[in-house]
Amino acid sequence: MTHIGAAAQLACLLEVSAPKPGNVSPGRSFVDTCYQDFLASAAAIGGPMSGAGTRPVGETIRLAIDATAVWTRSNTNLGIVLLLAPLARAASLVKPDTPLRDMLRWVLAETTVDDAKQAYAAIRQTSPGGLGHADAQDVANEPTVTLLDAMRLAADRDTIAREYVSGFEITFETGAPALKHARCDRLSWDDAIVETYLTLLAAVPDTHIARRGGTVLAAGVSRRAKDALAAGGVRSAEGRQAIDALDRTLREDDNIANPGTTADLTAAAVFVMLMDGGWNAAAR
Repeated sequence: MTHIGAAAQLACLLEVSAPKPGNVSPGRSFVDTCYQDFLASAAAIGGPMSGAGTRPVGETIRLAIDATAVWTRSNTNLGIVLLLAPLARAASLVKPDTPLRDMLRWVLAETTVDDAKQAYAAIRQTSPGGLGHADAQDVANEPTVTLLDAMRLAADRDTIAREYVSGFEITFETGAPALKHARCDRLSWDDAIVETYLTLLAAVPDTHIARRGGTVLAAGVSRRAKDALAAGGVRSAEGRQAIDALDRTLREDDNIANPGTTADLTAAAVFVMLMDGGWNAAAR
């Protein structure tokens, strides 16, 4: 379904275009990745996500990462693809009287060992930093369990894996409601996305930071996000100053404190809102 692919692309574009502290956005690049890399990556996944309802989740993940690799050598969207692939399949299959999350739970429960093999291959292809080694079903090896079971084994150390196990609890119960609230308050898409991102970061320490810099650093960043929200966030001058200060801190030491997982969760929340009619539901 072309509208599913378009929503996936738009979710990525809106997410990366918002000036989220510690992440790539217009005019704010990393040494190995720039804003245009993310634009190209967003465009690349449209085809795979459009066809998500016609193929298994793992195949969509692999196709999306293969398509992205044509345009950039950086790991721009692995986490987003892992989240959007089951969401896009669920959105393609859902009936008018069935909640998207209910269909998503069914999609996740139906994953197979081959889905895990495809997802593992995609992860190895992107070579994300800080993965380390797992005692069971390590991504360096071929999996022997379903994708959902593999995610269950990683859920204690990876928020995206935890989303698979919980039926995307953070996306549906924290991210999407925060975004809807912000848009209903007439915040621009940029401000609404930054507020959603800070809300997620304050609620859930970023496991990308934890893998690279440790759990103490991740917890400290979450506290800073909470403080920025308490100061008003994007809704006050004091809050914006706190956001700017947080951004400067997160960019120190080669971006080791980059909240990449939180950005991925933000994109998933945007996709859910778009699937719920959120593009036209509130003023732009």
